[in-house]
Amino acid sequence: MLDVIELLPDNIANQIAAGEVIQRPASAVKEMLENAIDAGATQIHLIIKDAGKELIQVNDNGKGMSPTDARLCFERHATSKIKSIDDLFAIRTMGFRGEALASIAAVAQVELKTKTADDEIGTHIQIENSTVKMQEPCQASTGCSLMVKNLFFNVPARRNFLKSTSAETRHIIDEFIRVSMAFPQITFQFTNNNTTVFHLDGGKLKQRIVGLLGNQYMSKLVPVEEPTDLVSIRGFIASPEMATKTRGNQYFFVNNRFIKSAYLNHAVTQAYRDLIAKDEFPVFVLFIDIDPGRIDINVHPTKQEIKFEDERIVYSFVSAAVKHALGKYSLAPSLDFSLNADIESLQAITQPFSENKQSETKGDYLFQSFTEKGKAHFLENKQDLRNWKDLYKIQQEFQLQSDLRQSQSESTKTELPGEPAPAPYPDNGDNNLAFSEDFQQQFLQIAQGYIIATTKNGFLLIDQHLAHQRILYEQYENATTQAIAIQKCLIPQTIDLSAQDAILLQSLLEELLLLGYEIEPFGHTTFIIQGVPADVKTGNEKQSIEKILEAIKHEQSELKLDKREKVIRTLAMQKAMNYGKKLSHDEMEKLFSLLFACEQPQLSPVGKKVFAKLNLIDLQQLISNA
Repeated sequence: MLDVIELLPDNIANQIAAGEVIQRPASAVKEMLENAIDAGATQIHLIIKDAGKELIQVNDNGKGMSPTDARLCFERHATSKIKSIDDLFAIRTMGFRGEALASIAAVAQVELKTKTADDEIGTHIQIENSTVKMQEPCQASTGCSLMVKNLFFNVPARRNFLKSTSAETRHIIDEFIRVSMAFPQITFQFTNNNTTVFHLDGGKLKQRIVGLLGNQYMSKLVPVEEPTDLVSIRGFIASPEMATKTRGNQYFFVNNRFIKSAYLNHAVTQAYRDLIAKDEFPVFVLFIDIDPGRIDINVHPTKQEIKFEDERIVYSFVSAAVKHALGKYSLAPSLDFSLNADIESLQAITQPFSENKQSETKGDYLFQSFTEKGKAHFLENKQDLRNWKDLYKIQQEFQLQSDLRQSQSESTKTELPGEPAPAPYPDNGDNNLAFSEDFQQQFLQIAQGYIIATTKNGFLLIDQHLAHQRILYEQYENATTQAIAIQKCLIPQTIDLSAQDAILLQSLLEELLLLGYEIEPFGHTTFIIQGVPADVKTGNEKQSIEKILEAIKHEQSELKLDKREKVIRTLAMQKAMNYGKKLSHDEMEKLFSLLFACEQPQLSPVGKKVFAKLNLIDLQQLISNA
């Protein structure tokens, strides 16, 4: 029998291994930045072109490499960090496996220039598909300049699976933020297609957070500092009003290494439990310092998942530290007890409050009005409160009867001015809802969130929020043939965004223009708002765009949709009337008519059921089963 097992050629084995470490351009960026940090660099410059597909370059002023090391660093498992098995349990550096450069060289054209401080000349190496094409002496500054060109040029299938340029650029920015956030003392620069995205001078952590996430966090960061013998937690959390609809600005670092941990994220969220809405996420940058022997970072090739010796203890420490910081800083600082200089000069402040003054004050009418019997809510006879619940029930019943009488007395109106006349009842699979000519439509709102619409054989229970979503969705969907009218801003407004959001907005400008948003780039991460749809209230222009971006980022994490579909869904869900909005009879009738003029009235844009049908038989069964 012939032997069938063979050893893979090195270049193929390297490409397979590279697939685990280098999944996209951002993966290469992460590894290259971490190598620069391990080299002791104090200045690091990242340069990319075409979202890293054409070029990724990292220049650093670290200690550099000798000619021999420059050649060996591209071999698999070549590392200066591990000498014995015990070193695996005391890792403090960012990289240690020796896989990064070998993996990159297997799927790209790589060029390295490097020099140590002791050498007079540097080394220049070119590698392609794991093969050294050239090595020669060269002039170079102390440190390294590593260029990765044409990533995945020899693995076209992998290159074809990359996302859009804007999406891949946002992934690179995410990795840059994570690395630069962990080392605020290092100066970082990031250039994208010859445009400077970040220039971050070395400094304090708060300065770095504001530089990366935006100036809006300047006065909203709460320090966290909880040192213990077992684990130390430090960093910053944002005040509750800065919570967002997505998890984007949540950063955990263990021994300065960014990690992902849903378990620890939950610990922070629990600390905010009574301060933010259930669908919101707090913003935080937290560093956990722990003995390396108590964790295992060799769990995943990307090193973003780690194991703790006792995760429950770390959870408790994190939750307690955040609660302590919120309790100590989030409430008291909101009351500013420092006085304006003009106020401090008034006699009421400067003169002493003598006993005579105190006596005069107590006899004053205003002072007396604040005694217990002078309080507006004071009741002499507390027995008057005994029957308040009964009175409340009577009032509720009276209001319900009044609403029913009003609903029964009103008949169906004609279509509203400016609205197309809806079909009496389009087919849509609801033929059983057809009305006789003498049938009069009745509407009743319950719980300020649902509408009961009578039919000749029963009624419909309509979710007003989901119904409005469906109506808006189809209106926006039809905007391809007729763009929504733009209401020009009297004074154009500027909006400053984070680097990620700026790239996202740039990619959506055409779609947003069709939907009534006229926005123009104004350099770097700034845009000018020239016009918005008419339904956006004056003063809410910036907030409207920020909400769109937040919702689209959330949508991207849930479903793979094209840009236009994401924008349409986002706007429909954002602008639909909320639960709790009281509707008049005319408004309910208009909503009803517009819903059943839609092509798909049964479902919301995300597939939720908009209404339920109940006929007389259903009602009888409900009553008999009650």
